Amino acid sequence: MTTLVYPTWEEQVTAWNEFTKGSFGGEWKAAMIAPETPTFMGLPHAERREQLEGMDAVIIGAPYVASKTPKYAGVDRREWLAAPQRVRQQSIRYQSGYIQDFDLDVFEHIKAVDYGDADIPQEILDDQSPEAILRAQTAVGEKVGDALDAGAVPVVIGQNSPCGSYAIAKPIAERTDGLVGCISLDTHWDAQPLDHLTRDPRIAGSASWKEKMYEFHDNMLPEHLVEIGERGMLEKKEIVRKYLRAGARFISTWEVRTSLGIEGLVRELDRAYQGTETVYAHFDMDVMGGAGPAPGDLLGEAVEPIALTDYEIIRIAHEIGKRGLSGLSFICIPPGSAVTYRVVVYVIMYMLAGLAMRKQG
Repeated sequence: MTTLVYPTWEEQVTAWNEFTKGSFGGEWKAAMIAPETPTFMGLPHAERREQLEGMDAVIIGAPYVASKTPKYAGVDRREWLAAPQRVRQQSIRYQSGYIQDFDLDVFEHIKAVDYGDADIPQEILDDQSPEAILRAQTAVGEKVGDALDAGAVPVVIGQNSPCGSYAIAKPIAERTDGLVGCISLDTHWDAQPLDHLTRDPRIAGSASWKEKMYEFHDNMLPEHLVEIGERGMLEKKEIVRKYLRAGARFISTWEVRTSLGIEGLVRELDRAYQGTETVYAHFDMDVMGGAGPAPGDLLGEAVEPIALTDYEIIRIAHEIGKRGLSGLSFICIPPGSAVTYRVVVYVIMYMLAGLAMRKQG
């Protein structure tokens, strides 16, 4: 397995300030959520729900890992847990929300804040009981609900389910009168009937959250699911065929490479919007699996061949933004590499660029 040494906060700041002096003419400082944790893109830090009013998007961290042992998928739990902090750290290397690809300054059109991390108790690392997991899920859901109630799109940077997936889908479904579509990028279907960690039917866990999402919410149906990225021999045929019979649109990376292409894939996103009131987007970043800017071995046991590329993932996020959504979440962000955290920054910003274009008409 590839092991990278992630730089300290002091090393990052020193390197970035040196870089920005040459490229942008000066140092740049961001608001801080906690020591060594800046806000995403230097956005204002919202500490109370009243500060979310009038926002278009709200960034939320969900540092949670579903493992009773020191490692998850063969990677140290601390590396997984660091994702919300490290994505934020990498985001402040960018001087503004200006995306030159579109000649668009996102934050001239999109109002956004960083709402900090959900109050997930540290004890959950040693207590993976169903009750503790449900408390952690509720902590994320409350912050997501605050954003939704303010009319904003919650963007949750997590690492494991349910805190980085179902905890976002649940408040969206509960606040939507009509049907909710879903666009999901993943290497795994996460559609097992039971959570493998607890074997408790209440838990929408790492391998079961999608199945539980459809079990628990009548206004979410597989026929409005666009599932992208699974491939190979990881799934039971009964599970995949069940979703296909229910009308889900499954796009494997094999189909993307051999026939559909990125433009065809983009057109297929519309299926999640047909007959639905809104769409929930979920990005499990193990779908990148080494086909992006860093080796797949960072993911330990979660890596698979024939992965989506960083461009394809970012492009999908942008197209979702243009169509509109109620929430975006991340899990399984490849740990330990600065450039993989930057990919998540791009996914968020290019999605927001799509939202900005949508606002402009």
